[in-house]
Amino acid sequence: MTDELTGPPWATDWTKSASEYRDSLPTTVKAQIIDAVTELKCSRHPYRDDHLDTAKVSIEPVRSTQPRGAHLLYFDHGRGWLRYVFTPRTADPQIVVETLFWQ
Repeated sequence: MTDELTGPPWATDWTKSASEYRDSLPTTVKAQIIDAVTELKCSRHPYRDDHLDTAKVSIEPVRSTQPRGAHLLYFDHGRGWLRYVFTPRTADPQIVVETLFWQ
């Protein structure tokens, strides 16, 4: 075992409220969410959009004063977003989706 972060794909977990809301959405929206989260999971770093398909998703920090804090991932041309945090543990780095919204 090394002290370096493992690379993508990153493990992902959802809070109960976010997963329940995701499951209540139409099938086409759920497919867009899966595409967006897959894009995020496969990125080199979950807090930078330098290797994301920006036609599908974009990310930004919730607070500019906390660049390593919670971030927003926009999908469906900005009609939906999810708030997530990245826990950069050495053994098991993980993305946790805390909130999901789609209009």
